Amino acid sequence: MTQRTTTARVGQRVTHRRYVPYSHAHYAGNLVDGAYSLAAFGDVATEMCIITDGDEGLFASYSDVQFTAPVRAGDVIEVSAEIVRVGTRSREMDFEVRVVARGNPSRGASAADPLDPAVVATTARGVVVVP
Repeated sequence: MTQRTTTARVGQRVTHRRYVPYSHAHYAGNLVDGAYSLAAFGDVATEMCIITDGDEGLFASYSDVQFTAPVRAGDVIEVSAEIVRVGTRSREMDFEVRVVARGNPSRGASAADPLDPAVVATTARGVVVVP
């Protein structure tokens, strides 16, 4: 097995954008549960580990998870991970979900508006480990 050197560095960032489908709404008002944000954090953390370490890595823990605004079906969200600490095998990251566009049914069934500024919906800190 070949030893691989990490390229992980503090400040390195990965960002995804995605549409939140109506099939993920679980509550009145087309609200999406908080687990949706946590799963999105897992996706950006996985990409970060692949880029920096050539391995998907494994999530070890979350801390300070904050749900500060709703995520709704029909939203477009931007999910980011930023490395804040690099250990020998661990990578500590700050995560954020921002709503960058939201449906606007008052203008029509398929109407939507970009949000400027984006609304921060979820934040967290997490630790992943890589082999």
